[in-house]
Amino acid sequence: MALFMLQDTFFETKNTLNCRGKIINLSAPVVMGVINVGPDSFYDGGKYRTSWDIIKQAGKLIEEGAAIIDVGAASTRPGAALVDSSAERRYVMPAIETLVKEFPDAILSIDTYNADTANEAINAGAHIINDISAGEFDSGMFSVVAQLQVPYVIMHIKGKPANMQQNPVYTDIVKEIAGYFAEKIFRLREEGVHDIIIDPGFGFGKSLEDNYRLLNMLDYFKIFELPILVGFSRKSMINKVLGTSPEKALNGTTVLNTVALQKGAGILRVHDALEAAQAIQLIQMLHAQND
Repeated sequence: MALFMLQDTFFETKNTLNCRGKIINLSAPVVMGVINVGPDSFYDGGKYRTSWDIIKQAGKLIEEGAAIIDVGAASTRPGAALVDSSAERRYVMPAIETLVKEFPDAILSIDTYNADTANEAINAGAHIINDISAGEFDSGMFSVVAQLQVPYVIMHIKGKPANMQQNPVYTDIVKEIAGYFAEKIFRLREEGVHDIIIDPGFGFGKSLEDNYRLLNMLDYFKIFELPILVGFSRKSMINKVLGTSPEKALNGTTVLNTVALQKGAGILRVHDALEAAQAIQLIQMLHAQND
């Protein structure tokens, strides 16, 4: 579906998300804190294997300012194979159940491209579905989202994690991703899905230069009048420029988050909530002087 063919009614401004009766106010940006409970995440894989580890990290993220806790088990690092739903659920469901019990007021996101996992996690108490494939890896995902009526993150990815970094090529990366979002949004609206979040997918099927070109043009995606989520946290697009490692990429992450906030990002997906929350506070103070 070409971008210009979409009717204006598909682009209502979204300043709130209805998370199963819990409302997130996006008039100011918010932090999404990451907990990877699988064994092979690029940065924190294997750190959160016990219930106590998960509770401790979630508590830390919430205390430091995270409005959303994003829980996932399937590694999506370059070269990773897709994980089937049954294997994924063995890791992620105990974590979701633990967090629902220990933090009943928290807003939880399930990071999955499997519709069965999404369905089970939401029914167990999660509130948001965060899908790196925007329904591409599981044809049943859109209907599950429509049935559950929860906020849905659609991310752009070129290829699959196993091959996405094997020479990705774009004619015009911004227009190509905008067209991708336009088609997905149109289909979701037809399914009756209203709370949609868009994620350009930094590091997912993009060259180093593509990532920075995309960040430089991030404000273009405000045409959709939907919340924009960005995820730079400790990624190689930082490490390759600075010659550092994921463990030493916090400063770089904060710089890119700050740039993204200036260009309209509404949700920062991070491993380190405090620094992201402070970046939001400072940018809000800066913007307040324009009023």
